[in-house]
Amino acid sequence: MLSGIRHAHSGLRWIVLILLLLAIANAFSGWRSKKSYTDKDKKIHLFAMIFVHIQVLIGFISYYLNLGGKVNFGAIKESPMIRFFTVEHMTMMLIAMIVITIGFSRSKKIKETPLRFRLVFMTYLIGLVLILAGIPWPFRAALGAGWF
Repeated sequence: MLSGIRHAHSGLRWIVLILLLLAIANAFSGWRSKKSYTDKDKKIHLFAMIFVHIQVLIGFISYYLNLGGKVNFGAIKESPMIRFFTVEHMTMMLIAMIVITIGFSRSKKIKETPLRFRLVFMTYLIGLVLILAGIPWPFRAALGAGWF
């Protein structure tokens, strides 16, 4: 079961990244062209946010099934991999999810569409940067992660 959840978490990362890029591009074009905010725009931004939430939830399930409260905080100093997944990865992903959620929620209250698009653009971009920094990419050899 843990293996399936890990694969789901790792594979869903690509969907999340694509949806975030789509939402950011949509918000940027809406902001710059000063177009009106439509239901299509809202759905793009909403789906990106929902998939980020699902990804974080699957990550928590994976973390719990893997360690289940058996974290040895003394090992954090000794192992960069344990430190990364216990502290850095989880913290960055939670902050990214919070920033994206706040951006989406606050954008619903803004009536001026360029400002609405700008807020979504900025918060989703910040969230994307945090997510990209927190992903255990294969070129980070000490973390031992793959592309999928």
